[in-house]
Amino acid sequence: MPKREPDPILLDRTFRVTLVLKGLDGVLEVIGGVLLLLVPPQQIDALARFLTQHELSEDPHDPIANAVRHLTESLSVSAALFGAAYLLLHGLVKVVLVWAVLRHRLWAYPWMIGFLVVFIGFQAYQLVVAFSWGILLLTAFDILVVVLTWREYRMRRRASTTAH
Repeated sequence: MPKREPDPILLDRTFRVTLVLKGLDGVLEVIGGVLLLLVPPQQIDALARFLTQHELSEDPHDPIANAVRHLTESLSVSAALFGAAYLLLHGLVKVVLVWAVLRHRLWAYPWMIGFLVVFIGFQAYQLVVAFSWGILLLTAFDILVVVLTWREYRMRRRASTTAH
């Protein structure tokens, strides 16, 4: 039986959707980074306590609510600044690269792939140290974005060389 090729239109749409999701994630990271700069750690902890109190009153062992509480209880000013810098840098790079790839800027494709490969490596390390389904799904999504970006880059590069 001959090997069936994937539908190129479906792959193109999937590529655009994954890029838009990555871009939205970048925007949320930038917003989170700005909030970490503007909101003092004590207020973040108070908000986390308020948001998790109902859930913890029903289930004192809720892993997500307890993780949020633990994270905000120990949030120092220096940790908030580091988190803000990380989120701002990571989010801005993501937004710029997604924008450039959506505008078909050839230089952005290898940068997007390299950026994601670095984070896939970091996420793989996190999976080995402390397995998380969320990190596993994020890593799988990032791998999909890399594969689709590589496919799109090859097609765009080939089209630009044949046009000259």
